[in-house]
Amino acid sequence: MARDLYKDGVDFASLALQSAEFAKFLKPNNQLDFTNPDAVRQLTVSLLKRDFGLTVDIPEARLCPPIPNRLIYIIWLQDLLDTTGDGYRDAYDPDRVVTGLDIGTGCCSIYPLLGVKSRSNWNFVASDIDDDNIKTSTQTIQANNLDSRIRIVKTSPDGDLISLGTLGVERLDFTMCNPPFYASQDEMVVSAEEKDRPPFSACTGAEVEMVTPGGEVSFVSRMITESIALRDKVLWYTSMLGKLSSVSALIEKLNDLGNTNYAVTEFVQGNKTRRWAIAWSWTDRRPAVSVARGIQSPNYPKHLLPFPSEYTFTLSGRSIDDISSAVNAEFSSLHIDWTWHSGLTLGIGFAATNVWSRQYRRMMKLSPNAASGSEVDPDTAALGFRVQLAMEPSAGETGERSVKVLIRWLKGMDSVLFESFCGMVKRKLEGR
Repeated sequence: MARDLYKDGVDFASLALQSAEFAKFLKPNNQLDFTNPDAVRQLTVSLLKRDFGLTVDIPEARLCPPIPNRLIYIIWLQDLLDTTGDGYRDAYDPDRVVTGLDIGTGCCSIYPLLGVKSRSNWNFVASDIDDDNIKTSTQTIQANNLDSRIRIVKTSPDGDLISLGTLGVERLDFTMCNPPFYASQDEMVVSAEEKDRPPFSACTGAEVEMVTPGGEVSFVSRMITESIALRDKVLWYTSMLGKLSSVSALIEKLNDLGNTNYAVTEFVQGNKTRRWAIAWSWTDRRPAVSVARGIQSPNYPKHLLPFPSEYTFTLSGRSIDDISSAVNAEFSSLHIDWTWHSGLTLGIGFAATNVWSRQYRRMMKLSPNAASGSEVDPDTAALGFRVQLAMEPSAGETGERSVKVLIRWLKGMDSVLFESFCGMVKRKLEGR
């Protein structure tokens, strides 16, 4: 599976046995000189050939993408989309056709290449402002016979980053970007001089790939501004970032604009490279906690993490069948769209409003026919949720097993409504 390819790093000795070109750069101790740009380029080329069947040529004057680091971003995008799909399954749907935009695709369209090789129904539009990058990316796509799935588009530095008309699409499932880190050439030089030791890997990037006016915060802020007009024509807007401080600044900007559906994460490759990423959506599909709250750094402000989309508690002294019956009976009595799968001890429901509140129940007593004949539409529901029961391992001297109740927030914009729902479920099942 692609996500496990580099979890233990890259075995250089093994790669050298499979790639004669790479073997030329390997030292007798099976290590690689990462300060040698030729060695770094060959590592990328050989990994793409061995692990993805791709033939790629990396120009000397352009940024050489590290494959493990780039693959992490693609895997996070997969998880983001998988946990916000139409089927509310929190799992990969192989039949789902996905179209993404790679903003600033670089010299070889590395993200689109990894994306289409990892998922058979993923397609990309890849944009860039640099003529040389457009030329070499186009050649790479053609050399790998991927013209039908990856389309390269030249854009203007002064134009929109996400111009659907220019890109030739009506909507997108996601955008992705690895923007230039630095605001100027001087900042890039100062940053290099301030490091305690030389960069781990040779940097072969051109200025167009490393520098943008205002730096990465300004660049992604442009994306945020454009997203306000585009809204749900793009399901998820995302970007990688090179500084943790940039994550905080951009999330604060999103919060100021009223966006409460976002995700943050960090990408760690060994102990050498750390990057971060953000995603935001103007829709009400809520990603899983593992996807949305992936930043572990103690320096990241906790109040800028997204509201948790999962709530769990455990129940002891009762069988899972008993709790299953109680869950189904309680939710079946509410005016919601509810489906219970007894064999999976799992149910999915949609509510138009707070139908479990005392106020709503009083209203139903006064007007018992008010809700009759009116069905809840999952597409417009204020709250979508999944309740799942699972046996916990035995604990304590008695070996008594408990039942874990997991409530997953699937859709909705009102965190207070979700909190209220979770509190109600816990009180009911605890008999309070």
